[in-house]
Formats: sequence, structure tokens, C-alpha cells
Amino acid sequence: MTNTTVSTLSANAAPTRFDIRVVSAFFVIYVFWGATFLAIRVVVQEVPPLFAAGIRFFVAGVLLYGFMRLKGRPRPATVQWRNLALIGLLMFVAEYGALFWAEKYVPSGVTSVLEATLPLITIVLEMFVFRQQPLHWGLLFATLLGFGGVGVLLLPNGEQHFGLLPCVAIFAGATAWSMGSVLNRSLELPESKPLAAGAMMMLGGGVLLLLSAAFGELHPFPHVSMRAALALLYLIVCGSLLGFTAFVWLLARMPATRVASHAYVNPIVAVALGYFVAGEIITTRMLLGAALVLISVFLILRKDKVPRMGSMPPRCAEDEAAIS
Repeated sequence: MTNTTVSTLSANAAPTRFDIRVVSAFFVIYVFWGATFLAIRVVVQEVPPLFAAGIRFFVAGVLLYGFMRLKGRPRPATVQWRNLALIGLLMFVAEYGALFWAEKYVPSGVTSVLEATLPLITIVLEMFVFRQQPLHWGLLFATLLGFGGVGVLLLPNGEQHFGLLPCVAIFAGATAWSMGSVLNRSLELPESKPLAAGAMMMLGGGVLLLLSAAFGELHPFPHVSMRAALALLYLIVCGSLLGFTAFVWLLARMPATRVASHAYVNPIVAVALGYFVAGEIITTRMLLGAALVLISVFLILRKDKVPRMGSMPPRCAEDEAAIS
């Protein structure tokens, strides 16, 4: 998960003719974002997790924020900085700090499926906590189906061994992300969504680096091998910057529900890469649990409810907004 701001932008009409730019943009949000889970797994096997997450988002955030300021976008007001900091803490510090730590112990494919429950968690928060939409029995059924899939996925078996605590950390982080997503719609933020996303990543990455220092990850200073450095570079460039650009470009040109299809394609890519590239185990129970989760996400997204959910960086969507 990377993960990056699912904006509530709705698309105009979908393109009626073949456009290589559209194909390329979907390739980026399907494959590049799906591969971020394996890249995170590679990085955290060698680099302290808070330090790795902090570098990823601080660098990407500084580059994006600086680029938008150079384009003439005004800097945030004081109250906007406060709101950006709050959402950044939820969506980057709480979410990705937990995710990077958990991937030290949980295979990237399993992590991607657990992260696919973001729409489910957001729907629960919107219906039962923030009361932002009425109870819909169809959505409730889809949500229960998805969590049933998670239960199947986490049932102990003799082929896979990963702790429950890292899985709980992933869910806790996903809940923080969803809360940040929901709050994002009610707080005053800069009009330029890319500037806001860059500021949140910059602030969140800075806090992650401070936490890394506080927890002793920088003593001694981490050695970053070429393999880990390339994976981290991939997360910054492909997961955050290219993924962000492709996502918001698509949002401006077609229905948000179609663009949000990355939510159930990314786990498929991540599971496949984990199996073929990293040699991660795939069991029948994992496939069944993943299928239930992805079906539930598909049912939720097709009801046009969740594209509102992520007005911020998407799953590795830490980077969704509108370049304007």
C-alpha cells in the first residue's frame, strides 16, 4: 500500500475511442500500485520500517508540494496547516507506520488483501460512526461478506505462519486511513488537491522520521543496500509520484467508480508478484478469503458510494487529488 487520495471528483464522459494515455494510466494504477506491497516487503526486510516510510513520504511530499508552489498555488493558511497535519497523522503516520512494520512479518500478498478492506471500513465509519449516509442493507451485506473473507484468510493453517498482531496493526492503520478520508470532506483544506496531498505526505513523512529517531532506528544509521534503495526509489517515484499523476488524470476524464477499480485489481497483482517473484505461499484458504474480500469491494464500488471515501491519496493512493 502503498500505498496514495481518492478524490470525490467525478468524471465527465468516458472516452469513446482508444487512447494509449488511458491504457498507460490504468497500467500505472493497476500494476505500479499493486507492486508497492512487494516493494515495501523488500525494503523493510533491510531498513527500519518507520525510517523507510518516513523517507518515502517526506521525499515525495516535498517534491509534490514544491512543484505545486512553483506552479503558483498559494501556501495553506494556518487553519489549513492544522487540518493537513491532523489528516496526515491519520493517513500517513498511523496507517503507513503500521503497514510498513507489519510487512516485516506478513507476506505482501496477504497484506494487500487485508488493505483491500479499506472501502469496507470506510462504509462502516460512514454509516455507524459519522452518520454520513443511511444504512443500506446491500452495502451491509457486502461489508459482512468482505469481513467474512478476512476471517477465512486469517484462520490458522499449517502452510502459512504469520502473527495476528501484525494483521491487527494493518486493520488499525486502515481504520485510521478511513477516518482521515472521512474527515477530509469536512475540514477546510487548500483548494489545490495536489498541494494538499503533498503537504500531508510531507508532514506525515516528517513525523515518521521523528518517530524513527525516537524509537532508536537511527542508532546506528541504517545501512541501505542497493536492493532496498531501488525498492524505496520505486515507492517514491512509481508508487507516489507517477501513481498520483495517473490517478488524478484518470479521475478528470472518466467515472470515479471505473478509476476506483484499482481497489480490487491491486491485490491480484500483489498476490501474483508475491508468488512468482518473492516465492510467497498461496493456499486454497487464502484464495477463498481473497475472493470474498474482492467480491465485496466490487459490490460496494459499483454502488457509487466509495469513490467519495478517499478524497485523499489512494492506497498507495497516498496520492490522489486533482492536478489543477
